[in-house]
Amino acid sequence: MRVLQLIDSLDAGGAERMAVNLANLLSKDIEKSYLVATRKEGLLKQSIEDSVSYMFLGRKSTLDVQSLYRFYRFIKSENISIIHAHSSSFFMGAMAKLLRPKVRLIWHDHYGNSNLLEERPYRVLKVCSRLFDAVFCVNSNLIAWGKEKLGLKSISYLSNFVLPKSNYDKETILKGREGKRILCLANLRPQKDHFNLVDAFAAICEQFPEWTLHCVGKDFNDSYSRELKLYVENHNLNDNIYFYGSKSDTEYIISQSTIGILSSESEGLPLALIEYGFGALAAISTNVGDCARVINDNTKGVLVASKNAKALSDAMVHVMSDKKLRLELGTNLKTHVLSNFSKDAVRESLLLKYEEVQPK
Repeated sequence: MRVLQLIDSLDAGGAERMAVNLANLLSKDIEKSYLVATRKEGLLKQSIEDSVSYMFLGRKSTLDVQSLYRFYRFIKSENISIIHAHSSSFFMGAMAKLLRPKVRLIWHDHYGNSNLLEERPYRVLKVCSRLFDAVFCVNSNLIAWGKEKLGLKSISYLSNFVLPKSNYDKETILKGREGKRILCLANLRPQKDHFNLVDAFAAICEQFPEWTLHCVGKDFNDSYSRELKLYVENHNLNDNIYFYGSKSDTEYIISQSTIGILSSESEGLPLALIEYGFGALAAISTNVGDCARVINDNTKGVLVASKNAKALSDAMVHVMSDKKLRLELGTNLKTHVLSNFSKDAVRESLLLKYEEVQPK
């Protein structure tokens, strides 16, 4: 079996990290594992293992005929049996299947705005979906949407997971005091609602002056980013809230942190929560998407309503004030994540689906 993970970029987002994780995981279980980035390389390129065959297409437009031809020649010469297309790369996957009908096409829906599905454009997706042999979704909302809007029949849930490294990079040194750091792993995008997080943190700064907030995630240097940093400055929090941009040494960053937090107004199944669990961090999150699959009761973390700074700050005070509670929450979350969101929990269902759809 030769399986190719297809992704549009290698920036450090959830879908991108899952594509890399799957390519790395499968390299030990199948004949050959491939990863193709269509539009942009990025920070995650360095995470691709040597056992994975990698290709960058440099696609410059939707209908980049030259890139499509190169992709077609690659899947033909390598005799690829399955293309596993993540997020928006479905279009390139569909075009490749039209050119080489014997290849099987699986689409993986990572759509993060799963609370705003009624606004999701899907005209092109619906046309391309006729070529899908199977579909994976990261949460139950997306499964229901796919059945209703796209008429999909072979559609199932596949959990996000992380591949912990025994020897991880140690590059990023977090500011602030050890044992008093709150980490938010989230790209600077509106759906992550950092403004709500800043409001919640600002409300408790005087009560907990030694605590600091650390925001790690891609900075798009857009209006959201500029307004957010100005908001922090206007609240006189530049010495309390730090921005680091996108970083590859996530595990090391987590090891320096005390609490993991998400303030999103919409999510799929956030990889950040799973990573907090692997790092045994006490976790606080808004109850959106499938976050409740990870923090499935109050022994594993704290869930609060989205867009409610008061509820979020109350949860922060509750966890920051009790070291014993933090240790218990972190330990319980790690046990839960290891049982339900590890590579072993995903590998079996993934390989079964591949066996089901691959050409006989």
